Amino acid sequence: MGITLRDRIRGCLLGGAVGDALGAGIEFASWAQIRSAHGPDGVTGYVPAHGHLGAITDDTQLTAFTVEALLRGAVRSDRGVVSFPLAVWFAYQRWLLTQDVEPVIDPPSPGNVRTSWLLDEPELRGRRAPGATCLAGLARPTPEAPLPAACATSKGCGTVIRSAPFGLFALPWERAAACAGLARECSGLTHGHPTAGYAAGALAWTVRTLVDGVPLRTAVDGALGWLDDAGPDAVETADALRGAVRSATTYGDCVPSPREIEALGGGWVAEEALAVAVRCALPACGEATGDDPGRREAAVRAALLAAVNHGGDSDSTGSLCGQLLGAALGDEVLPAEWVVDVEARGVLLRLADDLWYEVTRGSQLHGDYLPVTRWSARYPGY
Repeated sequence: MGITLRDRIRGCLLGGAVGDALGAGIEFASWAQIRSAHGPDGVTGYVPAHGHLGAITDDTQLTAFTVEALLRGAVRSDRGVVSFPLAVWFAYQRWLLTQDVEPVIDPPSPGNVRTSWLLDEPELRGRRAPGATCLAGLARPTPEAPLPAACATSKGCGTVIRSAPFGLFALPWERAAACAGLARECSGLTHGHPTAGYAAGALAWTVRTLVDGVPLRTAVDGALGWLDDAGPDAVETADALRGAVRSATTYGDCVPSPREIEALGGGWVAEEALAVAVRCALPACGEATGDDPGRREAAVRAALLAAVNHGGDSDSTGSLCGQLLGAALGDEVLPAEWVVDVEARGVLLRLADDLWYEVTRGSQLHGDYLPVTRWSARYPGY
């Protein structure tokens, strides 16, 4: 049997967490410092971060709350018109609570902002080097309130690392353009620079196409077409993605060296993080690995390690690379010893399966004006 939608959703969320955890312990280190501490090849597995091995960061936390927002928005649609960006806004307010930050919603916070099974998961609580732009952008009374000046001009990668779930929300009528547009709109909740939005949209487009079984290179080409059609504001993201494809074409089946990654950027900003992730993932998704499970897993392992072993935003580039690999190849290609030890694995598997059930069997779980079910109590609208 081939790779199923369920495999790809699980793979995307688990792969993102694995890449996040691989890079968490070296996020702020230079390549020279990484080599000095971990040897000439850099890290070859999990290293201590946030008190233990396999720790996730804010990248995975925010991704989890994005999934929850989409599920709650889907249930909310039973009661009429739904605003998915508003659902995402409230989900990120719940994430603020996990960072020990009190939301400043006006009018005062509705009960649902403090009601979520994710808030009861200790693995999603705690400050794991959260992005200052995300924190500042969410510290507003409403999503319509003006962004702080620093957020209004920011294209930091905190917007793209949380956007894969928009592509996983693979309802039949949600085509890639719709997923990309929603990701771009929700990027603006915290980051005002156009490049931030288009990088988030390009990731969502790519993931949405991958879950349909399209090869990664073809999916990236489709995202580039969307960017080209978008006009001048999307040029920066398109140029970064083309640089990643060009590098992969030049070096064939080889994962990039830290120097090659440096040429694409450190990943601190959105378009660079996406470009590094795509560059590292492309060899593992190419034809050279064939259908041999051993070769494919070895290629995935090499891609994930390449994505974190550089002097840049290692956890973010690792997370994005893992999301792309998992969406393209499913969860079974991810190295088992990394998957079983990654923090929040159980939470992510539950979210992945819940998303799959919503996408494929949502009509059996909730519907217009039906009594409250256990499903709608788990995801009670905004």
